[in-house]
Amino acid sequence: MATAMNGHYRAPKLFGRERTLHAALGGRRAADIILWRDRKASASILAAATAAWGLFEVAEYHFLTVVCYVAMIGMLVFFIWTNASTFFNLPVPRIPDTLVSERASRQAVQDVHRRLTRLVEKLHDIACGKDIKMFILTVLSLYMASVIADCFSSLTLLYLVVLGTVTLPALYERYESEVDHLVARSVHDLRTHFADMDSGVLRKIPRGTGAATK
Repeated sequence: MATAMNGHYRAPKLFGRERTLHAALGGRRAADIILWRDRKASASILAAATAAWGLFEVAEYHFLTVVCYVAMIGMLVFFIWTNASTFFNLPVPRIPDTLVSERASRQAVQDVHRRLTRLVEKLHDIACGKDIKMFILTVLSLYMASVIADCFSSLTLLYLVVLGTVTLPALYERYESEVDHLVARSVHDLRTHFADMDSGVLRKIPRGTGAATK
């Protein structure tokens, strides 16, 4: 709930969280990258995503063509470096045995599986009619997502997701109080409209068996 501190109105935090944004995002390296605590990694990811989008979407290069060019350039660099190392006293380039550790890969797969399971369970509860308001919001959200997806290619959508992930949380952290205030006012207005709709229309709609057992 909103509280008053030092005589000023303080809006509730986004999504009702009580922790800091960094802690809510996991508090690890991923959160540091998303919030630009590690500026070098954040800038590298954003630059790589922008370059990939420019190559495949704007310049219309094929993925296999780019892979072949990168492989050829890499082999030429290694060939020249390896042969020149004896003349210029340079260290011989070595490829690490494992680019990504087995433990990190297993944890990533388990985390994705856990999140997908929670998503399926949440959609199942909504589809059973336990919360008619959430059901309507979900249907409207899916419809809006389908309309947006129809306006862009898959690669552009993926780039927009990466761009939003790397920029929006950092901007929100910077302007947190202003955003929280605007969201709180919008949520209050939506709840008022839903209350009017619920009293006039939604209560007359028969619920599913899942709603009756709750």
